[in-house]
Amino acid sequence: MKADIRKLVVSVEETRKEMGRTIDPPTRKAVAIAVIANPYAGRYSESLDELIQIGEELGDLLGSRCVQALGIDGAAAQSYGKAAIVGEAGELEHAAAILHPKLGAPLRKVLEKGAALVPSAKKMGGQGTAIDVPLGHKDAAFVRSHFDGIEARIHDAPRAGEILVAVAVTDSGRPLPRIGGLQTHEIVGTDGLC
Repeated sequence: MKADIRKLVVSVEETRKEMGRTIDPPTRKAVAIAVIANPYAGRYSESLDELIQIGEELGDLLGSRCVQALGIDGAAAQSYGKAAIVGEAGELEHAAAILHPKLGAPLRKVLEKGAALVPSAKKMGGQGTAIDVPLGHKDAAFVRSHFDGIEARIHDAPRAGEILVAVAVTDSGRPLPRIGGLQTHEIVGTDGLC
């Protein structure tokens, strides 16, 4: 089953200054959001296969839109994250079905790697509900400079029978990181941790 997409929104946040200091090059985060019809809205289903397939489709679509918005090759992406908000006619498990079984593999393909788990968040909510998409380094979970997030929100979503799905990708870590830990030049990237 293909996603029935009502709305697609892509935005880029660019930080050029922090605490009066110039950030050069600026740190950039892209978030791509799809508002989709929930095929299970208003009914219980033991199988959530339709949403699992939709998750696979959205991993590629939203990841590609983020990379395009940043104007980079997928390999140049440094961190990623995913999130979903389910409208009131659905259930939290619908977000899990989209985000967890199959969304990650096509996202990693777009980014040409991704050894680390893709950080995620999910919640129930109505129109205008916001969610923070958590971010972590795509190849090494212990890179503290990339622990971050970006807010995703659409004023008229999700409606009761919809799900808002967001994927975020960055080309860098936080501006002015200085709390220690594993540095990007030290990443081995084989086990997803360091």
